[in-house]
Amino acid sequence: MDIIIAGDGEVGMHLAEALERSHHNITIVDPHEELLKMMASHSDLMTIAGNSTSIKVLQQANVKKADLVIAVLHDEHINLLTGILAKKLGAKKVIVRVNTMENLSTESWRIYQDLGIDGIVSPEDIAAQEIITLLKQSAATEAYDFAGGKLEMYMLKLDSSAIVINHSFEEIADRYKHLDFRPVAIHRRQNTFIPHAEDVLKEGDMIYVVSKPHAFKDLLQLSGKQKINIKNVMIIGGGRVGRITAKRLEKDTNIKILELDKNRCLELTNYLSDSLVVNADARDVDLLEEEGIKDMDAFIAVTENTETNILTCLQAKAFGVKKTIALVENIDYIDISQNIGIDTIINKKLIAASYMVRYTLGDNVSSLKCLSGIDADMMEFVVRDGSSVTNRPINRLKMPEGAIIGGIIRGEDSYIATGDFQIEPDDRVVVLALPDAVQDVEKLFR
Repeated sequence: MDIIIAGDGEVGMHLAEALERSHHNITIVDPHEELLKMMASHSDLMTIAGNSTSIKVLQQANVKKADLVIAVLHDEHINLLTGILAKKLGAKKVIVRVNTMENLSTESWRIYQDLGIDGIVSPEDIAAQEIITLLKQSAATEAYDFAGGKLEMYMLKLDSSAIVINHSFEEIADRYKHLDFRPVAIHRRQNTFIPHAEDVLKEGDMIYVVSKPHAFKDLLQLSGKQKINIKNVMIIGGGRVGRITAKRLEKDTNIKILELDKNRCLELTNYLSDSLVVNADARDVDLLEEEGIKDMDAFIAVTENTETNILTCLQAKAFGVKKTIALVENIDYIDISQNIGIDTIINKKLIAASYMVRYTLGDNVSSLKCLSGIDADMMEFVVRDGSSVTNRPINRLKMPEGAIIGGIIRGEDSYIATGDFQIEPDDRVVVLALPDAVQDVEKLFR
């Protein structure tokens, strides 16, 4: 595909790099000339320095031949105008990033569709929802639902209490024949691989599984985890992610939100009805203790400063908080953050990529999730009549190296992928794919 990305920093860069790996033709438009020079020196991307709301700049990027235009600048008004202009100038599809609840309303969305915009994404809104999902499945480090929860993906880190340590998947399957989940990836010492029957689990492994909903209890037992009942939550940072999370949780959870900016505290007080807002610097350890951090079940750090989020989560762990979640904007910090004890990492770049990369695949991809802990994607395919995956059982399919089928949804029923399972038209199939395998997997399901 010919893709134009309008950005003004790291989100645009990350998207460009992710899409370039899938062999698309990428043109990136960005006002920062020095940043573009750096990108051009490390990749084959075409770069144009300029304003994406300029008709001349968009024409220079050959917008009339673009299959997809993605606008992910920090200013949502620039994104919306870029999208409208790009569609009028001939782009086939346009996706834009927005930041405010007003622009996510049904009424606004109808108007933007009439103006030619094909998709709107708010990484902050999705991040807040991911945090809420993780608090519900508090023992998991990462979680995602497919087909309305008929199948689920979890990531669990194995510590010394996990009873599966030093056992192969073959041994585990023989001993626990009733299990309704399938391991689809292991991350070990900065290396990610698709597991095989003879692979032995080790302490510290991050294991990704596709599961039926009722099997989560079995997963907890095998991994040595315990479900945490979340009643008291401290949120650090009253920006968009923090305020949305608090608003959606405050009816059922005791929320205390710490924010450094006084004016923002006043806004939060008016916006939230059942949350306690405190004007305070969360980097002050004594203050955290005074505010009752020892009594918290979960600690969520979502300020605009990654280092603050990491450090305050580590402080919360030291005080005995069971569940910590940090917003980490620097992708290079993700692996380090998980290895030093933070339970879950949220990254807005990966959230944006999950939504937007789906538009570069076929229309049979109904959902896509870029995983936070590893460089891999979880995809849900709708199987079309005549697709080659319906010709033979799973164990005889020629799956690309670096990809694995985790489960299948058929109507109201869900199934864990086993060797002799036969995929049928209209099934929804959940697949994990490492970056080099994504395009080949998509071809397999056409």
